[in-house]
Amino acid sequence: MEPDMTDLLTDLLGRDKELIRIGQLVARTGDESALIVNGPAGIGKSVLLAAGADRAARAGHTVLATHGVESEVRLPFAGLHQLLLPLLHLVPRRPAPQRRALAAAFGEADGPAPEPFLIALGALNLLTDAAAERPVLLCVDDTHWLDEPSQDTLAFVARRLSGARLALLATVREGHPSAILRAGLPQADLSPLDDRAARALLERAAADLGPADRDVVLREAAGNPLALVELPVARRHAAGAGHGASPLAQPLNDRLEQAFAGRLDKLSAGTRAALLAAAVDPEDALPEILAAAGTLAGAPVGVEVVDDAVAAQLVAFDGLRLRFRHPLVRSAVIRAEPVARVLAAHAALADCLAEEPLRRVWHRAQSIVGFDDAIAEELAAGHTESLRRGSVLSAIRTLERAAELTTDSAARGRWLLLAAEHAFGLGHGGLVADLLRRAGHTELSDLDRARISWLSEIFDDGVPGDAERVFELCGLAELAHSRGDRDLALNLLLAASLRCWWADPGPAARALVAESAAALPGARPDPRAIAAIATAEPVRWGTRVREMLAAVRISHDVDPDTLRLLGQAAHAVGDLPRAVELFGRCEQLLREQGRLGLLSHVLTMQVIDRLLLGGWEQAARAVEEGRRVAAETGQPIWTSGSAVLDAIGRALRGRAAEALELAAQVEDDVRHSGLSNLLCCAQLARGIARLGAGDAEGAFADLRRMYDPADPAYHERESFDGVMFLAEAAVGAGRPDAGRRMLAGLRAAAAETDAPLLHVQLLYAEAVLADDADAEVAYLSALGRDLTRWPLVRARIELAHGGWLRRRHRVAEARGPLRSALTALDLLGAEAWAEQARAELGRCGEHVGEAGEPAELLSAQELEIARLAAQGMSNREIGQQLFLSPRTIGSHLYRIFPKLGITSRGQIAARLGLVTIPDRVAVGAGVGMAAGVTAGAGMAVGAAAGAGAEISEASFT
Repeated sequence: MEPDMTDLLTDLLGRDKELIRIGQLVARTGDESALIVNGPAGIGKSVLLAAGADRAARAGHTVLATHGVESEVRLPFAGLHQLLLPLLHLVPRRPAPQRRALAAAFGEADGPAPEPFLIALGALNLLTDAAAERPVLLCVDDTHWLDEPSQDTLAFVARRLSGARLALLATVREGHPSAILRAGLPQADLSPLDDRAARALLERAAADLGPADRDVVLREAAGNPLALVELPVARRHAAGAGHGASPLAQPLNDRLEQAFAGRLDKLSAGTRAALLAAAVDPEDALPEILAAAGTLAGAPVGVEVVDDAVAAQLVAFDGLRLRFRHPLVRSAVIRAEPVARVLAAHAALADCLAEEPLRRVWHRAQSIVGFDDAIAEELAAGHTESLRRGSVLSAIRTLERAAELTTDSAARGRWLLLAAEHAFGLGHGGLVADLLRRAGHTELSDLDRARISWLSEIFDDGVPGDAERVFELCGLAELAHSRGDRDLALNLLLAASLRCWWADPGPAARALVAESAAALPGARPDPRAIAAIATAEPVRWGTRVREMLAAVRISHDVDPDTLRLLGQAAHAVGDLPRAVELFGRCEQLLREQGRLGLLSHVLTMQVIDRLLLGGWEQAARAVEEGRRVAAETGQPIWTSGSAVLDAIGRALRGRAAEALELAAQVEDDVRHSGLSNLLCCAQLARGIARLGAGDAEGAFADLRRMYDPADPAYHERESFDGVMFLAEAAVGAGRPDAGRRMLAGLRAAAAETDAPLLHVQLLYAEAVLADDADAEVAYLSALGRDLTRWPLVRARIELAHGGWLRRRHRVAEARGPLRSALTALDLLGAEAWAEQARAELGRCGEHVGEAGEPAELLSAQELEIARLAAQGMSNREIGQQLFLSPRTIGSHLYRIFPKLGITSRGQIAARLGLVTIPDRVAVGAGVGMAAGVTAGAGMAVGAAAGAGAEISEASFT
């Protein structure tokens, strides 16, 4: 018998550094909770993994293992199921949504398709439950060959191991993309063995080699441990057969495959049939392998055929499962057989899988070359099984393969377009574009080509302000409606409305979008129609949109997509309190459903609204979490829109240099794009930053650009955000007359729309820019309004009023509004304006010390955990909200308490002075829709199918 490679590498020559890291990982004595071992084939990754598993087992840890297999035939979540199999008895402990999600993912229950991230959360908490009993090590070999849903779940889990008695050790072959590599985890990149270690290993593996052969093997192996073990065996086989050694010009992997393939010639026909069946089967269950081998060999094949393969060091067998010693053995077996025989092996496996239709049809699809309409139809129909199990990517791959097999061009286009819609729901713009390109070369109906236009539009900013394209989209919407596809019509109008939001295409184009959306008949207005109208014409239709929103009533089963669309509409028309209520409820539902892809969109959209309402801590949390979730879901981590929102937030907090740097970055990114929306927001960030730094003249120069229709940074609706800052800058720069002239256009807009944002900010602007004779009436009128939901605006008016009174020597009267302003501004964290209030009080003879800012001691995530804990939520409930394990929450709280100088949860709220915005507006009813967004400075639009919002039809009249 040849020497066993695993036995030879037990001591792991030359891997001391990696073994130390693995030892620290297993014992959790270092900073790492995960380690990805990366390197070329044969470099020793699997042996290191086995060493880690052995060390964990000897320490009494639970070791959970799975491995990837190079095969296109992949069952969704097969790798995850193999990993969690020993823990499935703990599933009943999980909350019902997670139980159902895991059962559906593993094909054990019927029901609606679960969200992938709800499956991931269930897996994380299942592992956390197990780790509560004893530490757990996850060992994942060849992660790059796991099915994609399992890879995504492992990446999700790996990012959340901190604070739990969980560790991950995984291997990835060099040059192979994997979700686990994109997770940003620590890596150990394996290099070839040095000369000393290579010679020592070769001595173990082939002590009988002569000096000349030894030098040849050392040169060929180039420090690769597998090659050092296997090439001597290959040379012996070649010499015994009278053949020369494989040429050195061949890549090492090819030579290793040939080394393994050389052992096949001596095996029986039954053994080779079993090896081929195992090679094309991603599962390693012996019964189905032997059944397929019998079909392939034309006679029954018994378990004894495996013995020869084990003796040849090609496979390992534990009585139930047959595993290849190395992935190169699998590929060697396949490459050693004619193509016709490999196809026959797939067909034989398909015949054995009558009880597993998804796997059966996949193997049938792999058993043919060319076209087969029957298999294509069966495969396309089977994509729903992948959806049911929560794997959209698997469904997309299934539809793609079906499209390859059919001779029907119309069917091919239909399936590719369906796959593109699923990819759109995931937010995978590149995949959508590729699928649409391929679908565009097929025979499609007019409606399908209109659908291509819609899907292309969502991921393509196009030419901002392009009125011709807006007219074209409206025309396609009319076509779709005339053909009875109201959903497509609404989706196209949403896309057209976004173009109007990014940059003004002119009044005719804006009006056509709004009028087309309003004209679509229906029992009640659709949330998509409201969103399209509001996004295209936020000023002229603003009051009517608010009437529509006011008519909405929530139902207990409201769909978060409805809330998102209505929140978008509320934001567009300047109804910020209603927008944060809608987004807040939508956010909660998305968390409950595990829909992280859309969660990042909703978090981003609400940032500017919360900032202007004074909810700065919520805004900071939304920016930080939105960026993190976007990274996890494969969406852009830091778009220009999110960057400019961050700049505005930093400017409000008095971090002028950081805000100006971010604003400049955004301007550089979009300077030549014509995206006036983002340029306008950048000017707002710059203006607020300069105000905080005491540069009123510079602030006025930046902010006035937002109100000049001839300036690229002009955006009518976004300019509402900066009205009170413009007025402050005009007064501070000694330019009140210029400020008053600029207010004229804003008063005209206010006459057209009752947008709360504009009218509330005008209260401040009119007061600070008023003549002395009119100022007191303006201040008192402003402060007499109900500004409960606008604490920042009220505090700014009180500060301005107190300063006005002090300058008129009405010191006693000035102290009241100044104290009130200081309290609110300190709670908000508005340092620059709080300092102004302190200075004004000082001039009034009242000296106030600086307030502590304990919230600044915490990260955004820690602050959110503290906020939820202050509301009385348990660690488990907080974990459900933030997609973290309860142990991780406990670990965060362990660090939070000493930072804040407290000892219990009951002290958190008082210590932080948490400010919350009450939720009061009733909204809702459901709408089912595909998830998709194009973001732009807090504005996003998705595609919907179906509507159920309870809205008065009269709202459109």
